[in-house]
Amino acid sequence: MTTKDQASESKDQPPSTLYLGLGSNLGDREANLREAIERIRGLGLEVIRASSIYETEPVGYADQPWFLNQVIEVNLDSQFSVSDLLRALLEIEREMGRERTIANGPRVIDIDILIYGEVEIADPPRLILPHPRMHERRFVLEPLSEIAPDLIHPQLKKTCRELLAALDND
Repeated sequence: MTTKDQASESKDQPPSTLYLGLGSNLGDREANLREAIERIRGLGLEVIRASSIYETEPVGYADQPWFLNQVIEVNLDSQFSVSDLLRALLEIEREMGRERTIANGPRVIDIDILIYGEVEIADPPRLILPHPRMHERRFVLEPLSEIAPDLIHPQLKKTCRELLAALDND
C-alpha cells in the first residue's frame, strides 16, 4: 500500500499487529506512559506486549529534559483504518496536554506509529509508514528489539535486532 486511499482499505482486513513508540519528558514521565497505554486500551485496542521503559537523551532539540521511551505491540482490529488510528492517537496526545510549539521539543506524550505489518504509506506530513527515521533512533530500536527482535522492517528487509546492531557499529 502506498497511498492514503489504499490505507482506508485496511478496514476490510483481519486484525493486524502494529508497533507504537511512546515518549515523555514533561511532568511525571512514567505516569504519562502508563496513561497513554490505558487510553490506547480505551480505544478498544489490545496491547499485546510492552517493552521496558528506557531513559534517553533528547534528539534534535537538545535543551530539554531527558525522555522516557517505550514501545508497545498492539492488535489493531478492523474497526480502525490507519487514518482513524492516527486521528485517535493525536487526540490522546492533545487530551494529555501535548503542545506542538518546538519541533522535536518537550512533550507530555508522543505516540508514533512505527510499523503496521507490511503496510507502507507515504502521506507526508501526516503519516509515513514505516516510520521514516525509526532505523536511525536507538530510543526506538532498543525497546522494539526487546519485544520484537525478529520483526522485519518492510523496506529495509532487516530485523530490528540487525538495525540496532548497525547503530552499535556506527
